[in-house]
Amino acid sequence: MSQATIDAETRPDPLGVGADHPDYLRADSGLRSWLLTKDHKRIAIMFYVGVILFLGLGGIFALVLRTELLTPEQTFIDANTYNQMFTLHGITMVWLFMIPAIPTVFGNFVLPIMLGAKDLAFPRINLASFYVYVLSAIILLGAMVAGGADTGWTFYVPYSTTSPTAVTWMGIGIFVNGISSIMTSVNFIVTTHTMRAKGLSWHRMPLFVWASYATSIIILFATPVLGMSLVLLALDHAFGLSLFNPRYGGDPVLFQHLFWFYSHPAVYIMILPSFGVISEVVCSFSHNQPASYRAIAYSSLGIAFIGFFTWGHHMFVAGLSEFDAGVFGALSMFVAIFSAIKVFTWVATLRGGSISFATPMLYFLWFLFLFVFGGMTGVAVATQSLDVHWHDTYFVVAHFHFIMVGGTLTAFLAAAHYWFPKMFGRLYDERVGLLTSVAVFIGFVFTFLPQFLLGNGGMPRRYFTYPARYQWLNVLSTGGAWLLGAGLILALGNLVIALKWGKRAGPNPWGSRSFEWITASPPSKHNFEETPEIERSAYEYTLSEEVARERAKAR
Repeated sequence: MSQATIDAETRPDPLGVGADHPDYLRADSGLRSWLLTKDHKRIAIMFYVGVILFLGLGGIFALVLRTELLTPEQTFIDANTYNQMFTLHGITMVWLFMIPAIPTVFGNFVLPIMLGAKDLAFPRINLASFYVYVLSAIILLGAMVAGGADTGWTFYVPYSTTSPTAVTWMGIGIFVNGISSIMTSVNFIVTTHTMRAKGLSWHRMPLFVWASYATSIIILFATPVLGMSLVLLALDHAFGLSLFNPRYGGDPVLFQHLFWFYSHPAVYIMILPSFGVISEVVCSFSHNQPASYRAIAYSSLGIAFIGFFTWGHHMFVAGLSEFDAGVFGALSMFVAIFSAIKVFTWVATLRGGSISFATPMLYFLWFLFLFVFGGMTGVAVATQSLDVHWHDTYFVVAHFHFIMVGGTLTAFLAAAHYWFPKMFGRLYDERVGLLTSVAVFIGFVFTFLPQFLLGNGGMPRRYFTYPARYQWLNVLSTGGAWLLGAGLILALGNLVIALKWGKRAGPNPWGSRSFEWITASPPSKHNFEETPEIERSAYEYTLSEEVARERAKAR
C-alpha cells in the first residue's frame, strides 16, 4: 500500500479519507455489526454508553446520600440503606466509571489514530474487554439487587468478612472488572510499541498516548494485587476461612496493605488519562506547542513509578512505625513534584499562544483549579500529624473528590466536547456547552468545599446523623450536588441533541495539529486510506493561523 506523508499540510483531510469511503458509523449496518464489531471506534462508542449509564447511577446514589444529610436526623432513608448507598456509590463510580471512562472511550477511539494505526493490536481482545466489563457490571448490579454491600468501597476487614450483605459477589464483580482493565492495558502497550506509523518516534507521539501508556503500566502491575485481595476476601466471607480475622490468627492490617497497594496507584489510573486529555486540550486551544514536551511525557512515567511506593499514607492510624510513616509521607509529597511539573508546563504553554475559550478550554481551567486545590490538600493529608486529625472525616472525602472525581469528571467532559466532532462529525451548541460547564464547576465547588470545613470541624464521614451545628454546611453541600447533577444532565442533553441537529463539523474544526485530526470527521472504518508517514511532531503550531484560515474556508 502506498504511503502518505503527514507534514505541514494545510488542506483538510490530507489522506483523502472520507471521499469515497463511508464513515465507521455507516460502514456496516444492523445490531449484529455493532455487537460483533472489531473496530476500535465502535467498541469505544459501546463503552461510552456504558460509562455514561454508570455515571448516572453513581450520581443517583450520591444524590440520595446528600438529600438524606439535609437534616441532622433521619430524613427519608434508614441507617442501613444509607450505609449501602455510600458503598454502592463508591463501587459504581470507581470501578464502573472513573477507572474505565477515559481509557476505554477516548483511548480506544483516538489512540490508534494518533499512532497512524488502523486498529489496536488485538481487536478481538478489545471486543472481549467490553463484554468482560459488561459481565462485571451485571454481577455488580445483581449483587446490588441481592443485598448490596454496607462495607464502604474499601471493604475493610474484619467487618466485611461477616457482613450479611452480598460482599462475596461484589468482590467477584470487581475482580472480573479488573480483567477487562488488564485486557485494555495490554492492547495499549503493545499497540504503542509495535504499530506506530513510519517516522513516529516516541518523542513525536501525542501526549495523550504517553498518559495512556503510563496508565496501562500501572493497571498491568497493580490490578492483579487487587484481584488476589478480593478473592481472599470473598473466600473469607463465603467460607469463614478467617484469613483476616485476628481472633483466628488472621491479620486485618495485611488486607489494608494489599488493598491500598492497588488502590493508591488506582488514584493515578483515574487521573493520568485526565492529564493526557488536558495536555491535548491546552495545546489545541492555545494553538501552541507544550512548553516542555518531555517534562509532561516523563512526569507521567515518574508518577506511574513512584505511585507504587505511597500506599502507606492511607494507613497512618493503622499502627505503622514512625519510620515507615515518615517514608510514606515523604514519598507521597515527592510524587506531587511530577504533578506540579505538569501544572507549571500547562500554564507555561498558554504563554504566547492564541487562546480560544471554547468549552473544552473552559473545562481545562476548571480542572486546573480543582486539581491544584485538591493537590495542596493532598500534601497536607500526607503529613502524619495532620492526617491523624483528618482521618475518616469529611476532609478526606472532599480531598478525594476534588482530585479524583473533579479531575476525572472535568477531563472526561473536556474530552467529550473536544473529540465530539471527530467521533460524530457534528458540532454541539457552544453557548450551551459554556453554560453547562459553569454549572458543573459551581455545583462541584459548592458540593465539596463545605466538606473540607465539615471535616476540619470534626464531622466523621459515613455517619447517618450529625450534630445540628453542621447542618448549614450540609445544606450547602446538598444544594451543590443537585446543581452539579443538573449541569451534567444539561451537558449530556446538549451533546445528544447535537448528534442529530448539530452543524456538520469539518475534519478539524479546532485547527489542532494532533494526528487524529488528519482523518475525516468521523473517520472511515479503517481510519486511513493510505498508510501514513509522520514527518513532524504532534504540536507544530508555527503555521497554526494559516491552518485555521484554510480549514475555515473549507468548512
